[in-house]
Amino acid sequence: MSNGWGGRRTGSGRKRKQGPRLVVNNMPATPKAKEPAFSVDMRAALRIIEESKALARAKNRAPEFNPFQIPAFPPKALPPKKLQIAMDSGISWAGDQWAGSIFASVGAEGLMFLGYPYLAELAQRPEYRVISETIATEMTRRWIKFKSTGADDGEDKAEKIKQLTDEFDRLQVRDYFKELAIQDGFYGRSHLFLDFGRGPADSDTPDEELKTDIGTGRDETSKGKVEKGSLRALRTVEAVWTYPTTYNAINPLRFDWYRPQVWYVMGKEIHCSRLPTFIGHPVPDLLKPAYSFGGLSLSQMAKPYVDIWLKTRESVGELIHAFSVMVLMTDMQSILQPTEGGGVLTRVAMFNTLRDNQGTFVVNKATEDFKNVSASLAGLHELQAQAQEHMMSVARIPAVKFTGISPTGLNASSEGEMRAFYDTVGAYQEAFFRPNLTKVMHFAMLSLWGEVDPEITFDFEPLWALSEKEEAEVRKIDAETAQVHIDTGVLDPAEERKRVATDKDTLYEGLDAQDVPNLREEEEQGLEPIGGRPQPLAEAGPGLGEGEEE
Repeated sequence: MSNGWGGRRTGSGRKRKQGPRLVVNNMPATPKAKEPAFSVDMRAALRIIEESKALARAKNRAPEFNPFQIPAFPPKALPPKKLQIAMDSGISWAGDQWAGSIFASVGAEGLMFLGYPYLAELAQRPEYRVISETIATEMTRRWIKFKSTGADDGEDKAEKIKQLTDEFDRLQVRDYFKELAIQDGFYGRSHLFLDFGRGPADSDTPDEELKTDIGTGRDETSKGKVEKGSLRALRTVEAVWTYPTTYNAINPLRFDWYRPQVWYVMGKEIHCSRLPTFIGHPVPDLLKPAYSFGGLSLSQMAKPYVDIWLKTRESVGELIHAFSVMVLMTDMQSILQPTEGGGVLTRVAMFNTLRDNQGTFVVNKATEDFKNVSASLAGLHELQAQAQEHMMSVARIPAVKFTGISPTGLNASSEGEMRAFYDTVGAYQEAFFRPNLTKVMHFAMLSLWGEVDPEITFDFEPLWALSEKEEAEVRKIDAETAQVHIDTGVLDPAEERKRVATDKDTLYEGLDAQDVPNLREEEEQGLEPIGGRPQPLAEAGPGLGEGEEE
């Protein structure tokens, strides 16, 4: 009977003393037959190879994921059971169709919602963070400009536009919309809370009031709900804290088809009109419940390309670190003998420990040879650059914006790529910002004046900025065009003066558009026209007679 220490009990009940058995590589040595040392190592190597093959098979045999399943939320963010998302017929049907599918690696391919905790972890990597922050920064870098579309563009409209601009500054609309764009890039969905407080500034809106519809900002509901000065502040809410509770999954002909009308935010039911939703990249209807009625995040879209970039970067670094291999050609039979290979291995170990560019490796001239085999490093920078470019192509960000590296080569320029990028960002501003930004503007008008001025709207300022030289050339062309219009009678000088005075980039601050100089009177008083001519003798002052000297 074994006692766990290699000894056995005798018939007399006394234990025969034996030392612990020798264990080599976790395998007990057989005392009866002495085997060569290399045979034990070979068995261990074979075992390691089989274990590696098993791990590889387990890695390739990915479990089946259901991309239509409801995502997980923090317990505190979940509503009561009766308000949680139900597995409606559309979700159940999609899940049944997916069961048994051959695409078992959907999780590895990024074809399912990755979940908010994992997306939050990805936001720590610079490759994902730079994508979202670059787009959000460019979308809010130049921001908006209010304007009047009506014929009455007098002092009243100018004063209203100034008040509205100051209100947007007070609410920090620009900063909050930048944060909304970043959150959408991280999670695929973001929310803006409109705080219409009741009572003191430090009190919250009653829960029952949060459940009610606040309107669109222009309808009668908004006019009856929003009082002057009631828009206290704006807040951004991350998607992980907002849970959809009510949506229409029956009639696709209605406006609320697969659009949540009520959101549950940490114990509070909030009507969707008070919590506008921002989704930059929507998903098909069948996937909306699985994505918590959000969209694809930029992080999830870029993940396959970022993974390739990280592997490429690591592989290039490892290759550069060990691109040179020392090769010793010698008699291998001496090494394979149980008692003869120690000397050669000791010499190799000593060389590996002490080798540098100043060292010397001594070999047997008759039986050995020594070489240095190096791998070619040509083309590695191109492969690494291509992997990085593929990562940037998902977000359509130029390399000079993503990495800060300017293009190299003769006459290299990124102007074309930058113009295309600004066009893309400008179109994204219209689709992502304008609907909810217009709603915020209308609510701000109601809070300021008690009514909405339909003649005041806004434009996104162009992202492409001219240089000082280009701006001067544009002003010269405008002046020459105005001169032609005035000479041909198309414009009056007063109209051109008004344009110059009201231009936002005018060089003449404080120019009075109404005080138009009379050129004829000034010429009669001695004004010298362009080109110059002698002044009239009568206006030249006391003249000198002929032949007189000064």
